[in-house]
Amino acid sequence: MGSTNETTMSKQERAYSILRERIFDGTYSAGHRLVIDALARELGMSQVPIREALRRLEAEGWVIYQRNIGLQVAPPDPGKWEEQMVTLALLEGGATALAAPHLGAEGIGLLYRLNTEMQKALHTVDVLSFSRFNEEFHGAIYERCPNTYLVELLQETMNRLAMMRRTVFLYIPERGWASIQEHTNLIRLLEEHAPAQEIELAAREHKLHTIEAYKHNKDHFTFSPDVSLRG
Repeated sequence: MGSTNETTMSKQERAYSILRERIFDGTYSAGHRLVIDALARELGMSQVPIREALRRLEAEGWVIYQRNIGLQVAPPDPGKWEEQMVTLALLEGGATALAAPHLGAEGIGLLYRLNTEMQKALHTVDVLSFSRFNEEFHGAIYERCPNTYLVELLQETMNRLAMMRRTVFLYIPERGWASIQEHTNLIRLLEEHAPAQEIELAAREHKLHTIEAYKHNKDHFTFSPDVSLRG
């Protein structure tokens, strides 16, 4: 009996992990229908773990039930995006300040290189590469933060922003170049071993400026599941 329950839980966790990852990476975009029997066939398991995994995702806000449609990936919510970005700004400021003493010359050099790659991507309007290098830039800082719980909270918040896939400069073109300049200023502060409060403020305002740009331009565009507004 216990073995059967463990097997069911194992399948449920596997189903949950797969479906969650597909939502995060954009495989299942906003509005994508999640049909239980089709997913069960695709993942090679019964409907029970699929149903339980979807209930869990629904409780977490990733999936919604629409009458006459069924279960589908929840659409992005601009209000929640703002709240999550403010949270991300606060978390990132703290993580960057804590990571600063642990970067070293190698870490600083990596940040310079990634920022240069972002510039190249902007020149060629390579949206996907810009987004990838931007994530690598911030990831290179986070991974040196000694507070693992803070990093976990950061990653969870970033995951909640991951459904909007591309970069903000598609709708706010100037934000891409401003972001690079802010990165340059942040690297300089890290390289010069500036006070922790100054580093934290610069990292926090970097994210808050993306919110300001969105508010300034929000009447000119609408959210899309393929647009990433992470800064």
